[in-house]
Amino acid sequence: MADIYMARKDFHDAAVSYKKLTEENPKNAVYWNKLGIALHQQEDLSTALKCYQRAAKVDPKYADAQNNIGTIWYQRKKFGKAIRSYERAIKIRQDMAVLYSNLGYAYFGDKKYQDSIGAFRQALAIDPQVLEHASSRGGSLLQDRSVSDRGRFYFLLAKSFAGAGNYERSLIYLRKAKEEGYASMNDVKTDPAFSAMLNLPETQEILLPKDANSPLP
Repeated sequence: MADIYMARKDFHDAAVSYKKLTEENPKNAVYWNKLGIALHQQEDLSTALKCYQRAAKVDPKYADAQNNIGTIWYQRKKFGKAIRSYERAIKIRQDMAVLYSNLGYAYFGDKKYQDSIGAFRQALAIDPQVLEHASSRGGSLLQDRSVSDRGRFYFLLAKSFAGAGNYERSLIYLRKAKEEGYASMNDVKTDPAFSAMLNLPETQEILLPKDANSPLP
Protein backbone atom coordinates (compact mmCIF):
# COMPACT_ATOMS: atom_id res chain seq x y z
CA MET A 1 0.00 0.00 0.00
CA ALA A 2 2.89 2.37 0.73
CA ASP A 3 4.14 2.02 -2.86
CA ILE A 4 0.64 2.83 -4.13
CA TYR A 5 0.60 6.00 -2.05
CA MET A 6 3.98 6.95 -3.54
CA ALA A 7 2.71 6.34 -7.07
CA ARG A 8 -0.22 8.62 -6.30
CA LYS A 9 2.18 11.23 -4.89
CA ASP A 10 0.41 10.97 -1.56
CA PHE A 11 3.69 11.34 0.27
CA HIS A 12 2.23 11.92 3.72
CA ASP A 13 0.33 8.63 3.76
CA ALA A 14 3.27 6.90 2.10
CA ALA A 15 5.54 8.08 4.92
CA VAL A 16 3.07 6.84 7.54
CA SER A 17 2.95 3.43 5.85
CA TYR A 18 6.71 3.13 5.40
CA LYS A 19 7.23 4.21 9.02
CA LYS A 20 5.07 1.31 10.13
CA LEU A 21 7.01 -1.05 7.88
CA THR A 22 10.35 0.09 9.35
CA GLU A 23 9.00 -0.50 12.84
CA GLU A 24 7.97 -4.02 11.88
CA ASN A 25 11.14 -4.66 9.81
CA PRO A 26 13.94 -2.53 11.28
CA LYS A 27 16.59 -4.46 9.34
CA ASN A 28 15.02 -3.75 5.94
CA ALA A 29 17.14 -1.11 4.21
CA VAL A 30 14.66 -0.68 1.35
CA TYR A 31 11.89 0.40 3.72
CA TRP A 32 14.18 2.92 5.43
CA ASN A 33 15.24 4.30 2.06
CA LYS A 34 11.65 4.63 0.84
CA LEU A 35 10.61 6.29 4.08
CA GLY A 36 13.42 8.76 3.45
CA ILE A 37 12.14 9.45 -0.05
CA ALA A 38 8.57 10.03 1.17
CA LEU A 39 9.89 12.52 3.72
CA HIS A 40 12.27 14.03 1.15
CA GLN A 41 9.30 14.74 -1.10
CA GLN A 42 7.73 16.67 1.78
CA GLU A 43 10.92 18.75 2.13
CA ASP A 44 11.73 17.20 5.52
CA LEU A 45 15.37 16.88 4.54
CA SER A 46 16.78 16.38 8.03
CA THR A 47 14.58 13.39 8.83
CA ALA A 48 14.98 12.02 5.30
CA LEU A 49 18.76 12.12 5.72
CA LYS A 50 18.51 10.13 8.96
CA CYS A 51 16.42 7.51 7.17
CA TYR A 52 18.90 7.21 4.30
CA GLN A 53 21.75 6.93 6.78
CA ARG A 54 19.85 4.22 8.66
CA ALA A 55 19.32 2.34 5.39
CA ALA A 56 23.03 2.60 4.61
CA LYS A 57 23.90 1.36 8.09
CA VAL A 58 21.52 -1.59 7.82
CA ASP A 59 22.95 -2.48 4.38
CA PRO A 60 26.33 -0.85 3.64
CA LYS A 61 26.15 -2.24 0.08
CA TYR A 62 22.89 -0.46 -0.74
CA ALA A 63 23.95 2.04 -3.38
CA ASP A 64 20.56 3.76 -3.62
CA ALA A 65 20.75 4.92 0.00
CA GLN A 66 24.29 6.26 -0.45
CA ASN A 67 23.15 8.12 -3.57
CA ASN A 68 20.15 9.61 -1.81
CA ILE A 69 22.37 10.85 1.01
CA GLY A 70 24.27 12.63 -1.73
CA THR A 71 21.11 14.31 -3.03
CA ILE A 72 20.46 15.78 0.43
CA TRP A 73 23.94 17.30 0.53
CA TYR A 74 23.60 18.49 -3.06
CA GLN A 75 20.35 20.30 -2.27
CA ARG A 76 22.05 21.89 0.73
CA LYS A 77 24.94 22.93 -1.56
CA LYS A 78 27.37 20.86 0.50
CA PHE A 79 29.02 19.69 -2.69
CA GLY A 80 32.07 18.06 -1.11
CA LYS A 81 29.84 15.83 1.01
CA ALA A 82 27.64 15.09 -2.00
CA ILE A 83 30.69 14.05 -4.02
CA ARG A 84 31.85 11.67 -1.31
CA SER A 85 28.39 10.11 -1.04
CA TYR A 86 28.09 9.60 -4.78
CA GLU A 87 31.59 8.12 -4.89
CA ARG A 88 30.62 5.64 -2.17
CA ALA A 89 27.57 4.66 -4.22
CA ILE A 90 29.72 4.18 -7.33
CA LYS A 91 32.12 1.91 -5.44
CA ILE A 92 29.11 -0.32 -4.75
CA ARG A 93 27.51 -0.09 -8.22
CA GLN A 94 29.89 0.87 -11.00
CA ASP A 95 27.35 0.03 -13.69
CA MET A 96 24.76 2.71 -12.91
CA ALA A 97 25.00 5.70 -15.24
CA VAL A 98 22.82 7.90 -13.03
CA LEU A 99 25.37 7.72 -10.20
CA TYR A 100 28.09 9.14 -12.45
CA SER A 101 25.64 11.75 -13.73
CA ASN A 102 24.83 12.83 -10.17
CA LEU A 103 28.55 12.96 -9.43
CA GLY A 104 29.00 15.18 -12.48
CA TYR A 105 26.41 17.65 -11.18
CA ALA A 106 28.08 17.70 -7.76
CA TYR A 107 31.52 18.33 -9.26
CA PHE A 108 30.01 21.14 -11.32
CA GLY A 109 28.46 22.67 -8.21
CA ASP A 110 31.88 22.49 -6.56
CA LYS A 111 33.40 24.22 -9.63
CA LYS A 112 35.56 21.19 -10.42
CA TYR A 113 34.73 21.39 -14.09
CA GLN A 114 37.24 18.89 -15.48
CA ASP A 115 36.17 16.31 -12.91
CA SER A 116 32.58 17.06 -13.86
CA ILE A 117 33.31 16.38 -17.53
CA GLY A 118 34.99 13.11 -16.60
CA ALA A 119 31.98 11.98 -14.56
CA PHE A 120 29.53 12.86 -17.33
CA ARG A 121 31.64 11.00 -19.88
CA GLN A 122 31.55 7.93 -17.66
CA ALA A 123 27.77 8.25 -17.41
CA LEU A 124 27.43 8.60 -21.19
CA ALA A 125 29.67 5.59 -21.80
CA ILE A 126 27.27 3.45 -19.75
CA ASP A 127 24.05 5.03 -21.05
CA PRO A 128 24.22 7.54 -23.93
CA GLN A 129 20.69 8.70 -23.05
CA VAL A 130 21.25 9.20 -19.32
CA LEU A 131 20.91 12.98 -19.52
CA GLU A 132 17.68 12.71 -21.47
CA HIS A 133 15.86 10.57 -18.91
CA ALA A 134 13.37 12.30 -16.67
CA SER A 135 14.75 13.13 -13.25
CA SER A 136 13.67 10.36 -10.88
CA ARG A 137 11.74 11.69 -7.88
CA GLY A 138 9.53 8.75 -6.95
CA GLY A 139 11.61 5.58 -7.23
CA SER A 140 14.29 4.28 -4.90
CA LEU A 141 17.09 6.45 -6.29
CA LEU A 142 16.88 10.23 -6.55
CA GLN A 143 18.47 12.92 -8.71
CA ASP A 144 18.70 16.67 -8.39
CA ARG A 145 19.55 18.47 -11.63
CA SER A 146 19.23 22.04 -10.45
CA VAL A 147 22.30 24.09 -11.36
CA SER A 148 23.45 27.68 -11.29
CA ASP A 149 25.38 29.18 -14.21
CA ARG A 150 23.37 27.28 -16.80
CA GLY A 151 25.36 28.68 -19.70
CA ARG A 152 28.59 27.18 -18.43
CA PHE A 153 26.78 23.96 -17.53
CA TYR A 154 25.37 23.53 -21.04
CA PHE A 155 28.80 24.26 -22.53
CA LEU A 156 30.29 21.58 -20.30
CA LEU A 157 27.65 19.08 -21.45
CA ALA A 158 28.38 20.01 -25.07
CA LYS A 159 32.04 19.27 -24.41
CA SER A 160 31.17 15.95 -22.78
CA PHE A 161 29.07 14.87 -25.76
CA ALA A 162 31.74 16.06 -28.21
CA GLY A 163 34.35 13.99 -26.38
CA ALA A 164 32.02 10.98 -26.61
CA GLY A 165 31.66 11.51 -30.37
CA ASN A 166 27.99 12.47 -30.17
CA TYR A 167 28.11 15.67 -32.19
CA GLU A 168 24.34 15.95 -32.61
CA ARG A 169 23.81 16.20 -28.84
CA SER A 170 26.87 18.43 -28.50
CA LEU A 171 25.38 20.91 -30.95
CA ILE A 172 22.10 20.95 -29.01
CA TYR A 173 23.90 21.92 -25.80
CA LEU A 174 26.14 24.43 -27.57
CA ARG A 175 23.00 26.19 -28.76
CA LYS A 176 21.60 26.14 -25.25
CA ALA A 177 24.85 27.59 -23.89
CA LYS A 178 24.66 30.40 -26.44
CA GLU A 179 21.00 31.06 -25.61
CA GLU A 180 21.95 31.34 -21.93
CA GLY A 181 24.54 33.98 -22.84
CA TYR A 182 27.68 31.94 -22.11
CA ALA A 183 30.51 34.41 -22.59
CA SER A 184 33.25 32.02 -23.77
CA MET A 185 31.67 30.40 -26.80
CA ASN A 186 34.81 31.05 -28.81
CA ASP A 187 36.59 28.45 -26.66
CA VAL A 188 35.06 25.96 -29.10
CA LYS A 189 37.69 27.10 -31.64
CA THR A 190 40.64 26.13 -29.45
CA ASP A 191 39.34 23.31 -27.25
CA PRO A 192 40.56 19.92 -28.59
CA ALA A 193 37.28 18.27 -27.57
CA PHE A 194 35.50 20.19 -30.35
CA SER A 195 38.20 19.85 -33.04
CA ALA A 196 36.41 17.15 -35.04
CA MET A 197 33.22 19.20 -35.28
CA LEU A 198 34.71 22.67 -35.65
CA ASN A 199 34.16 22.83 -39.42
CA LEU A 200 30.59 21.60 -39.32
CA PRO A 201 28.21 24.22 -40.74
CA GLU A 202 26.06 23.91 -37.62
CA THR A 203 29.03 24.68 -35.39
CA GLN A 204 30.03 27.67 -37.49
CA GLU A 205 26.46 28.97 -37.34
CA ILE A 206 26.41 28.68 -33.56
CA LEU A 207 29.67 30.61 -33.34
CA LEU A 208 28.29 33.56 -35.28
CA PRO A 209 27.48 36.60 -33.12
CA LYS A 210 23.86 36.60 -31.99
CA ASP A 211 22.95 39.54 -34.22
CA ALA A 212 24.83 38.28 -37.29
CA ASN A 213 21.69 36.87 -38.89
CA SER A 214 19.32 39.51 -37.63
CA PRO A 215 17.34 41.26 -40.39
CA LEU A 216 18.36 44.80 -41.20
CA PRO A 217 16.00 47.49 -39.85
